[in-house]
Amino acid sequence: MWILLAFLSALFAGVTSILAKIGIQHSDSTVATAIRTVVVLILSWVIVFIVGSQTTIPQIDGRAWLFLVLSGLATGASWLCYFRALQLGNINKVVPIDKSSTVLAMLLAFIFLGEQITWLKGLCMAAIAVGTYLMIEKKPASETVPASGDAAANTQKSKHSKGWLFYALLSAVFAALTSILGKIGIDGVESNLGTAIRTAVVLVMAWVMVLVTGKTGKIKEIPRRELWFILLSGLTTGGSWLCYYRALKDGQASVVVPIDKLSILVTILFSYIVFHEKLTKKSGAGLLLIVAGTLGMLVQV
Repeated sequence: MWILLAFLSALFAGVTSILAKIGIQHSDSTVATAIRTVVVLILSWVIVFIVGSQTTIPQIDGRAWLFLVLSGLATGASWLCYFRALQLGNINKVVPIDKSSTVLAMLLAFIFLGEQITWLKGLCMAAIAVGTYLMIEKKPASETVPASGDAAANTQKSKHSKGWLFYALLSAVFAALTSILGKIGIDGVESNLGTAIRTAVVLVMAWVMVLVTGKTGKIKEIPRRELWFILLSGLTTGGSWLCYYRALKDGQASVVVPIDKLSILVTILFSYIVFHEKLTKKSGAGLLLIVAGTLGMLVQV
């Protein structure tokens, strides 16, 4: 059952990337993240009250609270970096780097959770790592800095073209930490309740960032169409999280995480349909390696 939930998490996560990309074309990514988190929080707590797990809150010990809060902080940091990277770069470039968190998460699972790395799992990790590297492609100079008489605009675009890589890498690091911290924190806690608690932490962090950066005024500037896509991305994020952390609670982190990263297939498919972003032969080979490495993990289950 947890394997099915991991695949559902991947499906929802893939759709989320597309909806979010559409929702932040002309809107600030930090503000959009904060708004999306409100939707996720509402959905999470609705599920908690439906299953009745709110009555178990007093039973959560201090250790679980600590790791749930840390997981929420890591998630918030990952989100802020990820959606900033999405705003600056192409989905086909940002998503593979974010998914490279798989390898780091598996190493952390080995170190902190004692999950074994067999020769097959190691081979799969290598395939995912190489595949991710192949999918990272630099933009041609003509694409990075288009010919124009406005030197300032060109400089700004050049910075943006490089900035997405930095934010995508940070997103991957925080995402890997999220998986491990979440796995530890959710041990002994009902998965839906754990997700709701973590989401509350993310919500606080996201809105603090909005206030600290002075972006509250940008809320009114969000186009109505983009607002709808931001809200929809919140619903799909909530669905992905609920499936993911239930799968993480019942299954192995070193298997659940790679399956969840198969969302890259959904994302790339929709990025082609919606944004007409195409893969080169090199990045296509990288995608095949990532998928092969991920599916190879299932052989050991």
